[in-house]
Amino acid sequence: MPQPSVAKPPKIYSHEPRWPALLALLAVGGLHLTLPEPLTVGPGWLLLVLIAVLWVPSILAHRAGLVGASNILGYLLSGVVTMAMVFSLVLLVRALPAHKEAPIDLLRSAAALWFTNILVFASWYWRLDAGGPHARSLREVHSDGAFLFPQMAQQHIAKTNLGGAGWRPGFVDYLFLAFNTSTALSPADTGVLSRWAKGLMMVQSTISLSTIVLLAGRAVNIL
Repeated sequence: MPQPSVAKPPKIYSHEPRWPALLALLAVGGLHLTLPEPLTVGPGWLLLVLIAVLWVPSILAHRAGLVGASNILGYLLSGVVTMAMVFSLVLLVRALPAHKEAPIDLLRSAAALWFTNILVFASWYWRLDAGGPHARSLREVHSDGAFLFPQMAQQHIAKTNLGGAGWRPGFVDYLFLAFNTSTALSPADTGVLSRWAKGLMMVQSTISLSTIVLLAGRAVNIL
C-alpha cells in the first residue's frame, strides 16, 4: 500500500534578523516619549508599552511557525505607531497658532516627528516588500519586489564577483530608502515599481515636507 506523501516544509534560504526592526520601533517609542504631553494621545510611555505588547507575541508566533498570525500582529504594530505619529503631527499643527507650548519645545517635537517618519515608513517598506521578511527568506535571491535595488540590476557574474550572489534586502536597506525619501524627497538610487509603494512614498514625502516647513517656520520665529 503506497504511503501518503508528506508535504515538505518550504526551504528557508536565510533567516532575516528581526532585531533591527525592533530597534527602530523602540526608537519610535523613545522619540514619542520626548514629546510634550499635549502632543500625545495618552501618557508618553503608552506607545512603548503597546510596542512591547504586540512585538513579543509576534516574535513568538513567528518562531512557532504561525506566519499568518505573526504578520497580522506586525501589521497591527506598524499601524499603531503610524497612527500615533499622525495624531502627534496633527496636534503639533494645531498647537502652533495657540502659542501654548514654548517655541523650543515645538521645534524639538517637529524634529522628533521628522525622525519618527523615517523609522515608521522604513518599517512599512520592510514589512510589505515582496511579501515581507518571511516570504523573502523563501527565495534564493531577491529578484522581484516593489523596489528595484541596485543589487537587483547587476548581472549574475557581477553579483558573484562582488559577493552579491543570493542578495536580499534587509531592514537597513529599507531604512536607507526611507531616509532618502524624507531628505531628498525621492528614493535616490532605488527604483519604485509598485503602485502601493509609490503611494506610501508620496505620503512619507508629504509628511516630511510638512514637518520641514514647520521646523523652518519655528526656527525663524525663535531667531
